[in-house]
Order: sequence, then C-alpha cells, then structure tokens
Amino acid sequence: MCSALLPFRPGVFRVTVGTEPAAATWFLSLHQVQDADCASLVWMGVISVQLVVTMVMACVIQKIIPHYSFARWLLCSGSLRWYQHPTEDELRSLAGKHQKGGKNKKDRKYNGHIENKPLTIPKDIDLQLETKCIAEVDTLALHYFPEFQWLVDFTVAATAVYLITELYFCMAEPNGEMNISVVWSLLVLAFVIFWSFVQLHLEPKILFSLTAHYFKLEEGGERSLCITFAFFFFVKAMAILIVTENYLEFGLETGFANFSESAVQFLENQGLESQGPISKLTFKLILALLCSLIGAFLTFPGLRLAQMHLDALTLNTGKVTQTLLHINFLAPLIMVLLWVKPITKDYIMNPTLGKESVPLMSENTYDTLRLWAILLLCALRLAMMRHHLQAYLNLAKKGVEQMKKEAGRISTVDLQKMVARVFYYLCVIALQYVAPLVMLLHTTLLLKTLGGHSWGIYPEDSSSPCVVNEDSQAATLEQGEAQATQTVAQLSVALGGLRTVFTPLLFRGLLSFLTWWIAACLFSTSLFGLFYHQYLMAA
Repeated sequence: MCSALLPFRPGVFRVTVGTEPAAATWFLSLHQVQDADCASLVWMGVISVQLVVTMVMACVIQKIIPHYSFARWLLCSGSLRWYQHPTEDELRSLAGKHQKGGKNKKDRKYNGHIENKPLTIPKDIDLQLETKCIAEVDTLALHYFPEFQWLVDFTVAATAVYLITELYFCMAEPNGEMNISVVWSLLVLAFVIFWSFVQLHLEPKILFSLTAHYFKLEEGGERSLCITFAFFFFVKAMAILIVTENYLEFGLETGFANFSESAVQFLENQGLESQGPISKLTFKLILALLCSLIGAFLTFPGLRLAQMHLDALTLNTGKVTQTLLHINFLAPLIMVLLWVKPITKDYIMNPTLGKESVPLMSENTYDTLRLWAILLLCALRLAMMRHHLQAYLNLAKKGVEQMKKEAGRISTVDLQKMVARVFYYLCVIALQYVAPLVMLLHTTLLLKTLGGHSWGIYPEDSSSPCVVNEDSQAATLEQGEAQATQTVAQLSVALGGLRTVFTPLLFRGLLSFLTWWIAACLFSTSLFGLFYHQYLMAA
C-alpha cells in the first residue's frame, strides 16, 4: 500500500513572501525518495496539501495582494471622506488680506536678514472645509500605512489558510499531519505585538511600535499613562489568577497540572529526575507579566475606541446603527462574561424551568457556541470600522468649529496643521482599531485548533489535535535511504514525546485565559476612556 505513493525527485522549492521581490525567501529542501514507505508518511503529511496551500498563498501575497489589497479597499472604497486643509490664499481671501509685493511693514530686519512674521487670521473666521473621498494616491502621505496594509492583508491570507486547512482536515481526516494554520496564526499574533523582522523585510511593529512611539514623547503624559496601566493590569492579573475555577472557568489549573505530570513522566523516560519544569507560582508570575504587557499595549486602542464610539453615536442617528454601535462597544464585555461560570454557563447549560434544572446542552456544545459568539462579535467590529474611522476624520471639522467659538488669532500654518494632522494619522487610528480585533480572532482560532474543540454545534467526542505521526514502522529500504529514514523516525519519536507534554488541556486553559484577558483589557481601557471623555473632559 505504501509503495503506491509517487516518489519525489530531488529539488529545491523557493517561495518568496512579502510585498517586494526582495522581501523574503523560504527554502524547502526535499531529499530524494524513490520508493515511499510508511515511515516517510511523516514527510508526506507535511509536504502534501498544506504545503501546496502555503506556497499558493505565498504567491498570492507577493503577486496579487499588492494589486488587490483588502486594507487599501477598507480605506479607499469611497465610504470615507477626509477634510482638506485650506490653502494660504484661501485663508487670506477669507481674512480680507491681499499679498503685497516688496517689503511689508510687519517685516523685521535682523543683521541684514528680513524675517517675515507668520500670517495670522481671526479664529472666528467663516471657514468651511472641503471634503474628498480617500483615493489610493492619498494613502502615500499616511503615517503607518505600510504597517496597516501588511497586517490586514497578511491576516486575510492567514485566515484563508486556516479556512482551507480546516476544510481539508474535515473532509480528508488525515492522520498524523501537523496543522500548518497554527504557524500562520502565531505569525499574525507575533506581527501584531512584537517588532519582528524574522529575516523578512517586514515593518509591522504595530502595538509594540505604537506604544514605543508614545514612550518617546516627552510631553503629554503618555509614558506615565502606559506605565500606570501596566502596573494596574499586573495587579489585576495576579488577582484574577487566584480566582477558583468555580467562578472563572478557564481550565488553567487543570492544564498546568496535566503539563507538570506529563513533563515529569517525559523526563523520567529520558532518564532524568525532576520535580517539574516550573512551579505554579513562577508560571503564574510569568503569565501575569505577559498580561501586564498586553494591557499596556491595549491602553491607547481602548481609549481611542471610546472617543470614536461617542463621536460615531453623534454622527449616526439611525436606531439600527446606534444599536449595533452599542453592541460593538459592549462586545468585549460579552466575551468576558462567556467565561464567568455562575452568570452564563450555568444558566445556559442547565436553565431552571420551574423547580428543576433541565440540561440544555453538553459542555462541548457550549464551548463551540462560545467560539462562534466571539467570531460573530469580531465580524461585527469589522463591519462597524467605517463608522468609527469616519467619526475620527470628522475631528478636523469638530476642531475648526471649536476654534470659531474662541477669541483671538491663529497662524495659518497652525490651522493647516490642525486640519491635516487628523488625516495623516488615520492609519495609526486604524491600527489601534484593527490590532485588538486581529488578536482576538486568531487567539480564538488557536484555541479551537490546539484546544481540541469543534466547529459543530453538537460535536462528538473531540480528539486531541495531532502534531506529528508517532507511528514510525521500520521498512525495508535501500542503503542510500536508511539514514534519512532513521532521522525521520527519531524526529517523529521526539515530537511525539513533546506532544504528550504539551497537551490540548494545557493549550485550552492557556488560550482561554489569554482570549478572556485580551477582551477584559480592551473593555477596561474603553470604559475608562468613556468615563474620561464623557465626564472629565466635559468638566
């Protein structure tokens, strides 16, 4: 049966990834296999359908996405309008001033040099800003547009790979294949959080770089605010981690206990004596530090979301749109409550009808519904993106209207900067809106895959996700292929041992907690921003 598989010829597969031809190169070298055997199924599992999908998607990222970019469509679809700053001639005309030749009386002479005094106009000038739809050429002036485009387009590509691999695993049911969509999702999360080049010509610093930008500012208090929220979320994470599973049902305790026992057994099988790879206190301390960093990264996205939410409610007066905006703002709170056992799980799984509790669904079904609820809320947030970005762009008009109520004069340069600054930083706001959404989406996808969940509403007994095939039967091979077969078998055994250590129980508890924590941080910062803009700024 195994000898019926087609052999592979020697060669090198080269896949270029990135928006430019010199962006990155992946090299995949394959050994010559003439008569495939059962042991080579490990390689076949890796280089079959999933590798083809990866290679095709890499070509799509390089060749097609630069011309048909989803990120560019989000901004340039014609639904967003930005306010153009007035020219100096227009401001002169509105102020009733005319350009005069020669020296002006307001010119000052210092050391033989003539210094022109900046032109000022009254703040209560009758200025009406002109609007224009965002075109592709306008995006060249936007700060952080390459980062925004890469993050959105790569997320779309990674999500497409995930959908294709999920369909492949559902229909073909391969045994012992590694799910390559896990790698794509991990790359997306790395691009969101960290400043990574990874030997690729990428510039997606995203949340880390945006937070670092605030740290470089000497004025405004952004640095102090980041540090304050980082300490706040560290204390909050330590408090959450001591809550029992009866209230917050992450499965973190069960997963860590299973991890410790499996690790001790694995080390004993290797002839090593150990009481465990890490203590529970150290594990929770590391997790709390990670949660503190995530909270610091999500501070300004949450504060900005609150301001855009208030402005979007003022801009959109339709009942349906306002209802969707409220649901979108409360979406992180809904996600948080999905893991609070006394509030949601107990009432949904075992609702009380009369004097008896009727079991309505199984625990696996509730886990599946929870995944679908998070995905639907993420889709709603993406659908409401246009309303929030337009509310941000209207800050230019709002600033001019506020200026007209003030007395005094303002220079034309300052007025132009005040209007133009709003549009030039549109992609920064878009990143702050999209990055938490991407984190929630792909953390949820990882939770489903690595946690052994199912997309079916009434799933059967879910089997743990396979990492690599443990069955490495010895076969009769030619002398030239014996060494390669032995290497494959050793790799299979080693990875199979790691599979017994990093079990779905561990991933289920860890990823459930991280998904819950991202939603909790986003809602906490948004709620604080709502209180700040609604009450403190008004006072």
